[in-house]
Amino acid sequence: MNPIRILVVDDAVVMRRIICQVLEGDPELEVAGWAANGRLALERIPQVNPDCVTLDVEMPEMDGIAALREIRKLFPRLPVIMFSTETRQGAVRTIEALSLGATDYVSKPANVGSVNESIARLREELVPRIKAHCRRPSIQTAPHFPPAAVSKVASQTPAPRPAPRHCDIVCIASSTGGPNALSAIFQQLRAALPIPLVLVQHMPPLFTALLAERLNSLGACRVSEARDGEAIKNGHAYIAPGGRHMELFASRLGTTVRLTDAPPENSCRPAADVLFRSVASLYGPAVLGLVLTGMGQDGMRGGREIVEHGGVVMAQDEPSSVVWGMPGSVVQHGLAERVLGLAEIPHVLQDWVRRHSPNASAEKVAS
Repeated sequence: MNPIRILVVDDAVVMRRIICQVLEGDPELEVAGWAANGRLALERIPQVNPDCVTLDVEMPEMDGIAALREIRKLFPRLPVIMFSTETRQGAVRTIEALSLGATDYVSKPANVGSVNESIARLREELVPRIKAHCRRPSIQTAPHFPPAAVSKVASQTPAPRPAPRHCDIVCIASSTGGPNALSAIFQQLRAALPIPLVLVQHMPPLFTALLAERLNSLGACRVSEARDGEAIKNGHAYIAPGGRHMELFASRLGTTVRLTDAPPENSCRPAADVLFRSVASLYGPAVLGLVLTGMGQDGMRGGREIVEHGGVVMAQDEPSSVVWGMPGSVVQHGLAERVLGLAEIPHVLQDWVRRHSPNASAEKVAS
């Protein structure tokens, strides 16, 4: 199979060399060319016909955001992975890029101590994203079920069971492709849910707060980054802060957030499994879990605990997922009550909560 060809766009010579070294070190990847700014990148794309573009956010003449706008006009299906710094400004620009159609993002290695550490970090974070987004069958990171396996997967689907009497909380897991999936869901919610919603999106510190601000501006549901010790409210959504696990526990204030610095799980902190376990333990059968697009298997083990406690788990389908790793693992292990296209999720979510929530109407949402 031909290698995946990448155009590297970065004005920093040292960073450009490191990125090219990482890419050329993988036999399934090939550097198709490079450009030092967005204007040159737009000239190079039709010349080298890349399968993917890595695009620095901050560049002279034409920065990554301006270049992305033009790329989406001229090459709407070309995967574009943004590079940004782990600063507030970098986070702001990254969230803007995702809203403009960037496929994904990677934080630039900074203060890691050596070139070798930078190379290792890029090999771990950039290479799998390129392979996932270019959807080559031999390097697909998500579970893929050929026709012969369909009956096996179907046999693992949970047998129909009586619907739960209550749905008291919704918990969501998402990763690669998650910010745009979450935006699509929150934008289509017609009213705030009459119960709390808690979610884990794999992102660095600073990024999650800005994602919460973006989601909060889109629809009826109030969204904020969770704070340690706060009591959660009906009609609100809480995002786990980047770099910290989020759990829920019962206190005199009601259901309360606990943020911890416990070791990563599934190479993630926050990890959806940590949140899902605590929600399953606290709410038992009154939980609806939703696993959205993302690489890896985070949310699968926690989803199993939700099901074992009598709750329900749903998963995003493969065609609408950027990467069908997390939701695919839920389906593969027979945990998904329903498998939904992204466009279906807002309606199904609201309908499920309306039919099973003890507060059946949005007018009863706590202020």
